[in-house]
Amino acid sequence: MTKDVIALTPGMPDPMALLAGLHAGGPDLGVTTSADDAVIHLCTPTGRRLVSVEAPVVVHTPGEAERLLGSQVAVPEVPFWWTEARASTAVPEAEDLAGSFCGRLTLLLGGTSWPPGAATLRVVDTPDDGGITAAPAPEGALPAVDVLTDATAVVLVDRPVVALTAWLSDVLRAAVASGRALHVVTPPHARLSLPLRTALTGPPNRWVVQDPDDGYYDGLSGAVLRWRDGAFAPALDRDGRPAVAKAFRPPGSTAERQLTVSFRTHHAPEPDLVLGLGLEAAWRHLTGAEPAGWGTAEPINLPWSPRQLTALARGRAPDPSQLLAVGRPDRPALATLRVQRTRTGLAQEVTLALGLAAGSPAPLDAIEPLAEALVARHGLRTLLVTLHPARADLTAPAHLEHPPAPVSFTLGAADVRAVGIAHARRPPLPHRPTALGPAAGPALHYRFGDGTDASAWADVDRLTRHLAAART
Repeated sequence: MTKDVIALTPGMPDPMALLAGLHAGGPDLGVTTSADDAVIHLCTPTGRRLVSVEAPVVVHTPGEAERLLGSQVAVPEVPFWWTEARASTAVPEAEDLAGSFCGRLTLLLGGTSWPPGAATLRVVDTPDDGGITAAPAPEGALPAVDVLTDATAVVLVDRPVVALTAWLSDVLRAAVASGRALHVVTPPHARLSLPLRTALTGPPNRWVVQDPDDGYYDGLSGAVLRWRDGAFAPALDRDGRPAVAKAFRPPGSTAERQLTVSFRTHHAPEPDLVLGLGLEAAWRHLTGAEPAGWGTAEPINLPWSPRQLTALARGRAPDPSQLLAVGRPDRPALATLRVQRTRTGLAQEVTLALGLAAGSPAPLDAIEPLAEALVARHGLRTLLVTLHPARADLTAPAHLEHPPAPVSFTLGAADVRAVGIAHARRPPLPHRPTALGPAAGPALHYRFGDGTDASAWADVDRLTRHLAAART
């Protein structure tokens, strides 16, 4: 598994501190850079990469280090600097080298490192390459991965929570651009953060769990996997169906839950349009506060600012932007926001997940007022709300979880007009929808239940068919 060591320092890693860290292997090691100098590589004299150091990130968001690394690390007060050193799995000494790099940073700048006890100050002796010279990486090559084939980029990671870091996001983007799948291999105790789980949902990308009994299995579907033709692929049973790993069985029931709110808004291309306000409205309705931070990768490091978010998306246009937001530690909440141009304006797609501890009520009474606010001020097109038993910390374990149950669906005014209001008002459901917004052109809010009955998906299917029939 990839051995990562992270330095958490109250002071910014300045050039002198970085230079001291880069001498962790003595003066004979070389230094190269990649990603427009954002990543520094410690190399053997022949060019073999041993440790890759990501550009330091300043974290302003309370609770991010605890969310991703656990509570066993004494984290500096925000803002603090997060510096990752990623050791090569091909050289055993590389892990000690990464630990010595981070140990020198924390000695000079204060703070602490993760995992506990990994940081040292000793000079690490590295092996002789026997005169073999590493070939330089070609232009546009994938960021450092553990296994690369024509079909797949494989990365091995051992962390309590495997997150969508800037490095892993770059690997995913480069893998897609090269026509490869990304397979993230972890031990069975690892969990995925919600953004990474979303990114790996569905083939060809996979979360591959290394289990002592089943070998390898898919952490999201449970399919037993075998390495074949340069990729992990499902192993078939005697009937030709994918075999399911025993380790994927659920360990038991949980009283914790997750409420998921997914909605899409659309706006005309106005020059003073500010993005993220619909997401902020949802956060306020459901938690009573705005998001704590936003960013493009984890850790989510910037204080919440719709105007800064808008400026970044404008700078990336016409390409779409995929952004993240996080709540405060006492109210677990995570969201993804995708901003994309359309022929007629700008679409924002939001998925917001709320973690509910055992005994905490779900804020179902806030759903209809939220839908009304999104209709009135944020150009709502669709809104789907679901609830299901799952970890309140919003991480995904490598075993089967209970499926979500639908709570409600809201169809925006423009789509109601497209369907026909008379038809949309009379679905084959037990309850008639509630009209939201102007009486002359309302949106419609359909209720399915309290999120405890998964069979309510049959009502969702009937509604979908009913609305689609009118469009046809």
